[in-house]
Amino acid sequence: MSALLGIPLVVLAVWHGGIPLLFLIGVLSMLGIKEMMQILAKLGLNPLLWLAVAGGLVLISGVYLYSDGYPGPTITIILFLHLIATVTFYPRYSLLDGAGTLMSTLYVGLLTYLYLLRSLPDGWIWLIFMLACTWACDTAAYFVGTAFGKRKIAPVLSPKKSLEGAIGGLAGSVLTSCLFAYIYPFLSVPKMLLLGLLVGLASEVGDLLESAFKRQAGIKDSSMLIPGHGGILDRIDSWLFTAPLVYYFVLLFIIN
Repeated sequence: MSALLGIPLVVLAVWHGGIPLLFLIGVLSMLGIKEMMQILAKLGLNPLLWLAVAGGLVLISGVYLYSDGYPGPTITIILFLHLIATVTFYPRYSLLDGAGTLMSTLYVGLLTYLYLLRSLPDGWIWLIFMLACTWACDTAAYFVGTAFGKRKIAPVLSPKKSLEGAIGGLAGSVLTSCLFAYIYPFLSVPKMLLLGLLVGLASEVGDLLESAFKRQAGIKDSSMLIPGHGGILDRIDSWLFTAPLVYYFVLLFIIN
């Protein structure tokens, strides 16, 4: 049921772009930041949720107002906020607390690349491409791994992930890129194949990174927000790697 409700909302926001997409990114970012704060708390840290939320809002505002790609200046603002907090709330708020809060803000903030990707020429195509390849990789990895998985790629980090599943995921992403190259003949087939492979790799690394967070915190899911699916981070962890990858690949090797 949650998927039936969530998928149409994502598709509508992607199709419309602009403020609706930015609003969706804002909601997902705030929920993701909250989950990261809970993970840090389980690690014995004392993160400041309000500071992470403030940093997330600064980053989202910068993406909207800054018309020249990723809003680098906002990183300086967010860093200064964390440094000031470290001084103001010392010793209750330590350097490790600040580092964890800052990392969480910037990590979840990678979601803003969905907006940047949509803002590119033919951005609708590239954003749907990123989502489709990521979904194909995750889905193919799951089914291939379930059916044929024997050799574990990260037994300590994520015991259920297998080499066979990882290869299946890469194949799913590459096949999806082939489909896009067929639907849109103006796209370069070699570049699309390469991009599909890279998206598959990025998707799997993003998934493993979130597994590392959860493994260290001793939890199975980032939260119980979505019944049967875990938390927001469990759904968007791969996006946080694939969206920046597709954005810069398209910007550097296709548009230019």
